[in-house]
Amino acid sequence: MAKTAAKKNMNMKTGDPGGFTIIEVVLVLAIAGLIFLMVFIALPALQRSQRDTQRRDDMARLATAINNYQTNNNGKVPGAGTSPANDAGNMPTGNNDAIKLVTTYLNSVNAGNNNEFLDPDGWAYGVEIIDLGSGVGEVVEPVPFDHVVRVYTQAECKGENAEKTSNRRDYAIVYKMEGSGTYCKDSR
Repeated sequence: MAKTAAKKNMNMKTGDPGGFTIIEVVLVLAIAGLIFLMVFIALPALQRSQRDTQRRDDMARLATAINNYQTNNNGKVPGAGTSPANDAGNMPTGNNDAIKLVTTYLNSVNAGNNNEFLDPDGWAYGVEIIDLGSGVGEVVEPVPFDHVVRVYTQAECKGENAEKTSNRRDYAIVYKMEGSGTYCKDSR
């Protein structure tokens, strides 16, 4: 105990405050920098994941709208056509089934959300309905991320792809996600 007191007295005599060394400070700053770097790398991936989750929810709303359309049209799926992707707030106009699906059926499903069918990044989704016609077994490859939802009639999901079926009431909704592949949701 006498030696410890003597060391303390010696430090006081030499004027050394006994604080952190420069190496300790640099080490703490390096560790803090690594932690911040990990957060900034993980944050964009987390945001992409959240946007893709919202997109999956949007595709479920579209499936509900198609089911409502089928209920009101004797089980018929909407015919081929396109509802173009517009700037946020501009609703498509026209007379094809894709536009009717978005403006009439989808908006009733989406009534609590300002009647807009918007991608989480603010752009309106385009809806393209493609009739695969007769035949079974043809696989439709995923499409690029372009804010256009493809609805394939007479199709079902096989993984991330749509495949033809013989049932005229089947449909598959295919949408390319921002960060995690392609999402496919079918009528089954």
